[in-house]
Amino acid sequence: MIVEPEALRQVMRSWTTGVAILLSRHQEETYGITVNSLSSLALDPPLIAVTLMNDSYIHRLVSRSHAFTINILSAAQRELAEIFAGKLQGKERMTSVEVQSLPSGSVVLRECLSWLDCRVTHIQPVGPNTLFFAEVVAAQVYSLDDPLVYHNRAYHRLA
Repeated sequence: MIVEPEALRQVMRSWTTGVAILLSRHQEETYGITVNSLSSLALDPPLIAVTLMNDSYIHRLVSRSHAFTINILSAAQRELAEIFAGKLQGKERMTSVEVQSLPSGSVVLRECLSWLDCRVTHIQPVGPNTLFFAEVVAAQVYSLDDPLVYHNRAYHRLA
């Protein structure tokens, strides 16, 4: 039995996830996108995985730099999530945020709940997407405020 894409979409709409912005920098280019296809894989070593579309600009940056950061958003950052989900294209979206450079050369948002600095360890093509496995090399929690969550195609706050 083959599951139709629309059936899978409908089921996955019932899966509530956190919302983050993935940033990557290669040479002088920095770019980011809103993601919720993020998984924690292991604590020792600290590993995560994220899926990116093969034809996306961010895929090219991560493939070249082999590095990215995950910036976990607060409930107050819905507009930022929408901007990085596609409201503003190209480098315009980067002018809407302040970033901080890390010792590794990666950048993180100055305002987010927490962040992970990641180095790609394995790359697995999966159809029109790529699964990037990465080791977390640094992490920081800025705030324990309410996170932004995504459920049934909409952003929500925890009650």
